[in-house]
Amino acid sequence: MLVTITIPAYNEEKTLPRVLDEIKKVMNQTNYKYKILVWDDGSLDKTSKVAKEKGAIVGRSTRNRGLADTFRLEMELCLKEKADIIIHTDADGQYPAEFIPQMIKKVEQGFDLVLGSRFQGNNYSGPLMKRFGNIAFSKAMSSLTRTKITDTTTGFRAFTSDVAKIQIINTFTYTHEQLIKASRQKFRIGEISITTRKTRESRLFKSPIRYAIKSWINIFRIYRHYDPLKFFGVGGLGLFIIGFLIGIYFLILQFTTGIEGHLGLFFLMVVLLFTGLQIILFGFLADMIKGKNE
Repeated sequence: MLVTITIPAYNEEKTLPRVLDEIKKVMNQTNYKYKILVWDDGSLDKTSKVAKEKGAIVGRSTRNRGLADTFRLEMELCLKEKADIIIHTDADGQYPAEFIPQMIKKVEQGFDLVLGSRFQGNNYSGPLMKRFGNIAFSKAMSSLTRTKITDTTTGFRAFTSDVAKIQIINTFTYTHEQLIKASRQKFRIGEISITTRKTRESRLFKSPIRYAIKSWINIFRIYRHYDPLKFFGVGGLGLFIIGFLIGIYFLILQFTTGIEGHLGLFFLMVVLLFTGLQIILFGFLADMIKGKNE
């Protein structure tokens, strides 16, 4: 069995050698056959050079392509190298390598995708806004996958080669798409609790407000794309119910004091009823189209 530890890296010449040394130290204490793969996402520094000097297999993009494209390229190279189990981690040292054997053992126990969760217990020491954002993500993703997940955005994960073959096509982060598609394809998903190290500020989100906005946009996109009936149905039903209640109010008036005036309220009722019904029907149509494309 071959374990491949894959690391996306962008301008990480300072931290990468330490990360690679730590991984080798941990893996050399096990009986696993392993390779380390580094994908250089168009770095402007010596990331590729230091990775090669440490004995890693190096792939490189000529320009910075971002996380999702880099992940796809990593998976292609891992499969080319005949990996049986793939460990995905970061180049900045946030995720301690000591947890890698534990993740491999969980895959060996029958799990297809294992997440290193920063949020089981009270291990996470990052920004409060980020924690709340992850909680919201976790609730949404647990609902979609029907699996309790506490950390949906973690980049520290282990999975089989079959999971690595899942096609990542959307523009939102690969972490969510891989989870959803793995659950839809009946792969078994699990977690282990990990601790993390404090590293540099995120290069993706410079402010907590921006992170929160991006998080909620992605949650709405996920529901729209993977559960359109719920996404459109809840909103449409809400409008329809409000319109229906206004209709009940008119009926009560009819049998008590009589209906006089209220023309604006009547038009509001009609708009709410028809709009709500149209949104619900659109949800059914979108769900039907999604079913044909799966």
